[in-house]
Amino acid sequence: MSNPTADRQLTAEGVAAELQKFLRERTKTDWEPDTDLFASGSVSSMFAMELVVHVEQTFKVAIAGPDLKIDNFRTVNAMTALVLRLARADDTA
Repeated sequence: MSNPTADRQLTAEGVAAELQKFLRERTKTDWEPDTDLFASGSVSSMFAMELVVHVEQTFKVAIAGPDLKIDNFRTVNAMTALVLRLARADDTA
């Protein structure tokens, strides 16, 4: 399995593709980047915890405090923005 953060050159397209792949495997549904996963009824708040763990492990970022809110996991676009922001913060730390 490849490590999408091996060179820390994350792109929005790469992050979104990995997230969509994970969601497709877990929910058996193809998700548009701006579809609200929770409003659809297909994804529960419990699944949000799986998303947190997946994002942290896959992209090697730490999600804590104010970033642990459902709005950051509502859409593929929101998760992608979160990952890119946290990765940039880690790189500058």
